[in-house]
Amino acid sequence: MSQSKKSMTRRTALKYVGGAGISAAAAYLAACAPVAAPTSAPAPTSAGAPTSAPAPTSASAASGTIAVYSALNESTNNQFVAAFKAANPGLDVSVLPLAAAGELQTRIRTEKASPKADIFIGGSSEFHDPLGKEGLTVAYQSPNASSVDAKYKEPTGLWTGWYLGIFGFVFNTDRLAKEIAGKKPATWDDLLDPMWKGNLVLPDPVKTGGGYIFLATQVFRFNRDEAKAMDFMKKLHANIAQYIATSPQAIQLVGQGQFVGAPNWSHDILTAKGQGQPVDLAVPSDTGFEIGAVSIVKGGPNTEGAKKFVDWVLTKEAGELNVKLSNRLSVRADVPPAPGAPTLESVKLVEYDRQWASDNKDRLLKAWQAAIA
Repeated sequence: MSQSKKSMTRRTALKYVGGAGISAAAAYLAACAPVAAPTSAPAPTSAGAPTSAPAPTSASAASGTIAVYSALNESTNNQFVAAFKAANPGLDVSVLPLAAAGELQTRIRTEKASPKADIFIGGSSEFHDPLGKEGLTVAYQSPNASSVDAKYKEPTGLWTGWYLGIFGFVFNTDRLAKEIAGKKPATWDDLLDPMWKGNLVLPDPVKTGGGYIFLATQVFRFNRDEAKAMDFMKKLHANIAQYIATSPQAIQLVGQGQFVGAPNWSHDILTAKGQGQPVDLAVPSDTGFEIGAVSIVKGGPNTEGAKKFVDWVLTKEAGELNVKLSNRLSVRADVPPAPGAPTLESVKLVEYDRQWASDNKDRLLKAWQAAIA
């Protein structure tokens, strides 16, 4: 799997993937003009071309360009979109990749009066669910959502889960051995040890799904005693060197040896390790996990095309490709995990109340900001 960059920044420009070429983000957001479909679509990298299940009548005639706001990493975006286009030759896709679900959520809210996106993909459901409650996403029940367990989707279709991610810990193998005596954290409390001071980074809980899920995990770990959870986050703050704008960037910094470790997504850590970075994965006990979601932005330029995109994302073929590209877990029971990837059954999880975490997100973030001020 090729990868043109090891990480993305918040300033990543809007890209047109495939034959449409690259255009400036500013021009796209200002005009949002449809882009002509490419004359040919890149072949998918998975074994066999993915095929979507029969779509609803309203989506079957979809054509033109779908504007996708993506919190996925770049290599997944490129190959995932190429596979979709190969399976749906009448549709083109433009992607705004930020790898920070919080920033995409904010952008969708800001564009409420004139939506620029059709699809919001990636990032935990905690970032999709509020948008649905605010009337900013479309209730769409894809026929392929029948293969998704009810606990992984919003009942009316305002968002649908399509992958799972377990929160773990990335560490630089060289620096851990030399500076932390090779002690991998077995619990999150281990990160309060003074030896970690200045050696940790954390994805920003305000901007990233990973950072927020880490924060909410502490609340559940302390049986919803928020005072204890915030005390933990305050003590941890003393060991944090930086709060990072995206989860992939935090892994990159650890891989470069700038820091020793960071709470982060297990699948992304395994991907970085597979690319030869000097990092490895630990999964402390009482951890949390995300339901990576996809939702349709209400009033976007191509809602019918967006439905087609959701239909394809929920297929077995798309699930297998995502596992291959990213080491994420599929919500589909017929898609096996990547070799060596932790599963929900193999780790000790907290009792994570996802709806409560979604409903209390703004309040918890304010409490955290006050705790570390």
